[in-house]
Amino acid sequence: QVQLVESGGGLVQPGESRRLSCAASGSIFSIQTMGWYRQAPGKQRELVATITSGGNTNYADSVWGRFAISRDNAKNTVYLRMNKLKPEDTAVYYCNLRGAESSSGYIPNYWGQGTQVTVSS
Repeated sequence: QVQLVESGGGLVQPGESRRLSCAASGSIFSIQTMGWYRQAPGKQRELVATITSGGNTNYADSVWGRFAISRDNAKNTVYLRMNKLKPEDTAVYYCNLRGAESSSGYIPNYWGQGTQVTVSS
């Protein structure tokens, strides 16, 4: 059974940096796209960044130039380096995978449980 284990959330001060990690487990052979989404209170879930197995990245305008997504295909792990954090970055950050091949079959879309990031002084 596939699991996404997220870590790295917490309370940070404005201007500081934080790195989120998400490891996919469960006999996964490959993952086409991994990414991060976030949901702030009272708002819809939104894209933060995605990265394909080939390394192509996509970022939301609001984080472009401040956040960097990367992945380790051998470990089925995706990272999100968040720099120059702002209070408006406060949200629950969700890890996502799309297009995974596993021993259980093809997984088109799967979400992690989320990790809270709070940016406040």
